[in-house]
Amino acid sequence: MSDPHRPRQRTASAGETPRRRRGPVPAHSRDDIAAAAIELTDREGLAGLSMRSVAAVLGTGAASLYRYVASRDELLALMTDHVMRELRPYPAGHDQWLDAMVEMSRRQLQLYRRHSWLVDVTQQSPAFGPEALAWLDHCLQVLEPVTASGRAKFEAIAMATGVTTLFARSELASQPALPPIDSHAYPHVARAISADATPAPTDRDLFEDALRSLLRGLLS
Repeated sequence: MSDPHRPRQRTASAGETPRRRRGPVPAHSRDDIAAAAIELTDREGLAGLSMRSVAAVLGTGAASLYRYVASRDELLALMTDHVMRELRPYPAGHDQWLDAMVEMSRRQLQLYRRHSWLVDVTQQSPAFGPEALAWLDHCLQVLEPVTASGRAKFEAIAMATGVTTLFARSELASQPALPPIDSHAYPHVARAISADATPAPTDRDLFEDALRSLLRGLLS
């Protein structure tokens, strides 16, 4: 039997944000961890990525990161979703759906150039976080004027992504192997190497025309 003199606990109503319980303020956010991991992996590649190495960049212990990400695989998924923000703002489609889809693929290729590790990550374990789903949703919005079936549209998007990945992988294979350089300790050396390693723009006729032919063939 409840005590009538005991103050009743107030419960949060639907839609109301509950009061935060007292406790230690988180030292880092998931965005902080993703940004540090991306910077590290851009510089040292996937081989240099570990919970311990990311923790060292953030100046904390590896154990503390497990409060935010449960594993290296989850960290890679977080990193992938984080860099996909760079694809925004998305190009408008309207009636020029083919131009918009080619532009979406071109931005993907540029993203792979900035973050070469992304090619392997997306091939090994495709992640569908919020940004990946937003990108897919926009592709389908662009393709709304097309009378093809939904299945055909999904296949066209997947094939366009495959072609883009193939071009990115081909570019990476043609680059000379360069030793990792600490960009903080040697910023000018790292910048010069990065500039030389940046691939020349992909030939428009080869990349764009391949995409246009592919998409027309699948969706027309």
